[in-house]
Amino acid sequence: MNVKKLFFGLAFSLAFVGTAAATDIPMDTVVLGGLDKVAARVSTVSGKVGAPIVFGTLEVVAHTCVTHPPEEAPENAAFLEIFQLATGKEKQKVFSGWMFGSSPALSALDHPVYDIWVLRCESSTASKSR
Repeated sequence: MNVKKLFFGLAFSLAFVGTAAATDIPMDTVVLGGLDKVAARVSTVSGKVGAPIVFGTLEVVAHTCVTHPPEEAPENAAFLEIFQLATGKEKQKVFSGWMFGSSPALSALDHPVYDIWVLRCESSTASKSR
C-alpha cells in the first residue's frame, strides 16, 4: 500500500534527523475522541495508560501516551490496541499501532461502526516541575 510505504519512509528518515528530533514526555492519561457512525454521536473518553477504556463494543488499551514540551511543535501520540467485544466470544484485535493527534488519518482504525482518534495526553498529577 502506498500510504504504508510513505509512512515507513518518513519514519525511517526522521529516525536519522538527530538533534532536530522532539523530546517526548510520557503521560499517564489518554483522551480519545470517538464517533459512533450509526448513531452519529461524537464522544470524548479518557482513561489511564494500561487500563481498558470501553467505547461501544470496542475496548481500547493505550500502552503509551506521549506529548511534546510547550516550546516544540504540538504533538500527542499514543500506542493503542483496540479490540472488538462480542457477547459469548473472545475479544478480537482490530487495531494495534501508533495514533497521532496532529494526523488522525495517518494511522486510523478501520471499523464499520466506530472511529477512534487521539485528542491529547494528560498527566493526572496537578502540577509538574520542569
